[in-house]
Amino acid sequence: MRISGGSWVVPLALVAAAALAVGVQARSRSVAPLDPLGPLATSPAESFDAWARRLEAKGIAVSAGIWDLQSGKLLESHNPDLDLTPASITKVISTYAILRAWKPDFQLKTEVFGELAGNTVHGDLVIKGGGDPFLTSERIWLLAQELKRAGIQRVTGRLRLDQSAFDTQRYGIGWENTSANTTPPITPLAVNFNRDEKGNLVGDPDALAYTTLQRIFLESGISFDGIPSSGYPSRKIIDYASPPLRMLVQDINKFSNNFMVETLVKALGDGSWPKGIARIQAFYQSNYGLGPDKIHITDGSGLSKDNRLSARTLAVVLRGAWNDFEVGPEFQASLKVIGGEPWRLKIKDPNLARRVRCKTGHLNGVDTVCGVLQTPDGKLRVFAILLNGQANDQDVWEQVSRWAN
Repeated sequence: MRISGGSWVVPLALVAAAALAVGVQARSRSVAPLDPLGPLATSPAESFDAWARRLEAKGIAVSAGIWDLQSGKLLESHNPDLDLTPASITKVISTYAILRAWKPDFQLKTEVFGELAGNTVHGDLVIKGGGDPFLTSERIWLLAQELKRAGIQRVTGRLRLDQSAFDTQRYGIGWENTSANTTPPITPLAVNFNRDEKGNLVGDPDALAYTTLQRIFLESGISFDGIPSSGYPSRKIIDYASPPLRMLVQDINKFSNNFMVETLVKALGDGSWPKGIARIQAFYQSNYGLGPDKIHITDGSGLSKDNRLSARTLAVVLRGAWNDFEVGPEFQASLKVIGGEPWRLKIKDPNLARRVRCKTGHLNGVDTVCGVLQTPDGKLRVFAILLNGQANDQDVWEQVSRWAN
């Protein structure tokens, strides 16, 4: 991964995975557990209609369908227009819209202010967050090296954080029905996904950011005298750029990183969740004719059970993204590839290996998947399955396997 300053860093996707593995999927199980399903025991004799009726007989609401990718022709469906809780496949909606809004090479900026003269900052050194969701300890060390290259060795004042880029709402609408262990506070200046070294959510993300930045700066040879100072410094010393958006979106969808996507949604909305969501909805209204009644979301991650999407809506978006020359390749690369990832995935059916690109979603009482598959004869299909009720992964993937085979 190349970031500002020309330095190279070992790809940090596994850092995100480690941070999430401890608790982020306690109830929103979007990152697949490590116990593989193995080859799926499907029932070839059971038709798609029989599968749907069997689930409905158990009280499970079903919205599902498969469409030809090239023509858009509906091949098979059951309640394709039924709006259900989508869980983490909501990220398909948010990440594609954000890619279109900002483009794949877009970078968010963390700004550093201080009155620098010679090798000394006179007064406070201010770090202003701009919504970089990937400000890990390793990247903070690189930030410190950039400050040293700018000449900074000593600060007469203190280290200060500026969180003013976002409003004061740190939790999304509808998150009260989600386990607190999956609900990260969203701040524009956030360190290590607002999680401690064990991956647990911290009660005071500002304190975590301050102590981590201060420690790494000191270790890097930047000293702080701590003399009280008033006023906001007028000089910007550097802009520190995030990884490009295409890399952020890849981590969001591969690992179902809730914190990262919600940070981007707020940044898209100039610090406001409602404004960010409104911009996502406006994109789909103007480009696909999908109004807020079809893109009914209150967050970007799918943590909220107030979100509602249908199989048809997801298929329209997936097909549109596939045919989008500008950002489609980056979006497709962000989806999970069954049998083709460098880490263990739950689905191990060899018949699906490298023929299914997908996003999965899980909450209590919600099991979903959507994506693109290739049939054995090379035909491409878009598909979506949303199950609301006491379903399980097997219920979802036995149908995906039938469609793919």
